Amino acid sequence: CFFSRIGTMAVDWIGFAYASLLIVGGIIAYTRKGSKISLAAGLTFGFVAGYGAYCVTRDPRNVKISLFSSFLLTIIMGMRFKRSKKLMPAGLVACLSLLMILRLVFMLL
Repeated sequence: CFFSRIGTMAVDWIGFAYASLLIVGGIIAYTRKGSKISLAAGLTFGFVAGYGAYCVTRDPRNVKISLFSSFLLTIIMGMRFKRSKKLMPAGLVACLSLLMILRLVFMLL
């Protein structure tokens, strides 16, 4: 991704917004509940999603990293939502991640 050729860049604002939401969500979970795991997961997935958005910005066909992180979060948070039946945060993150997957797949078509 770092070595791809620079062309006309259309910034992946949706991808960066998604990454920001993951980071902010992890920070909020830590400040409200003291959950270090949520902080670590939010920061990790947020930065990976941000890097994926950067890669999509550089090359709109390079969706592998974004797709992988969104897929993982859809599975993990979907299982948490199924177990807890709580919309916040598991259901919301699973839904947003699924929407990101659909968006990325449609970008490839």
